[in-house]
Amino acid sequence: MGMRQSVLTWQNEESGGLETAWVELTGSALRARGRAVGTVPHPYWLSYELDTDEEFVTRRLQVTAEDAAGTRSLDLRRDGDSWTANGSPLPLVDGALDCDLGLCPLTNTMPVLRHGLHRGAGQRDFLMAWVSVPDLTVRPSRQTYTHLGRAGDGGATVRYASGTYVSDLEFDEAGLVVAYPGIARRLPPPA
Repeated sequence: MGMRQSVLTWQNEESGGLETAWVELTGSALRARGRAVGTVPHPYWLSYELDTDEEFVTRRLQVTAEDAAGTRSLDLRRDGDSWTANGSPLPLVDGALDCDLGLCPLTNTMPVLRHGLHRGAGQRDFLMAWVSVPDLTVRPSRQTYTHLGRAGDGGATVRYASGTYVSDLEFDEAGLVVAYPGIARRLPPPA
């Protein structure tokens, strides 16, 4: 039940910015805090804290976004099968196990780790509580993850599909996103 700590930085092509996350993996739980700066659709700052229960099931996602229009905050919580946003029920995402923070490669990790899709064959369908960035509205998102193959460095390629959108994500051996084509690419750690 060891703990693995990582500091990861992605260059975000879609937002024209950068994101850094401090990630703790302990057994089958994940804790992370991150900061992102984007310039598309307009300049914004974003900070978040994510906590999961066992099996990488989201417990809470706290997000603050700041732009020229002001500061918005979201406190997204899952309790049993029910979700709330800033205390208000979100029945459209009831039953979902995961949050998906828009443009954040970290939140693709939980379903992949839970089902070992970075280790071996499989395809899974999910309902996600998807958070739009930078306006922080929450909507249901149906997504499919499919293991495509292992990589020589111990990682894997997993296909992500939602509606007509499809992208083949590269994960490292720990199940963390290395590349999300068209969205983000992880920068190498400093020497």
